[in-house]
Amino acid sequence: MELGDRTVGFLLLVFSLSLFSYYTFWVVITPFVDSDHFIHLYFPAREFAIIIPVLAGVLLLSFVAIFIGVVILRSRKPKSRAG
Repeated sequence: MELGDRTVGFLLLVFSLSLFSYYTFWVVITPFVDSDHFIHLYFPAREFAIIIPVLAGVLLLSFVAIFIGVVILRSRKPKSRAG
């Protein structure tokens, strides 16, 4: 079964909005809630609020750099021997 472009786009939008809302609530709201409140059971430790985005950014930049390097290496034309 093949999904249409609009359906895939809608699913990606819902996923990214959900992830953004969860992260925002985790980082902005939970520091102001009492530490013994049950809501803290649904979120990891606050240290991960920095570690996860930094790690994701490093991985993304690494993959982009590797991709650009592979494209550059593949696009080189062999030097012709004159003579």
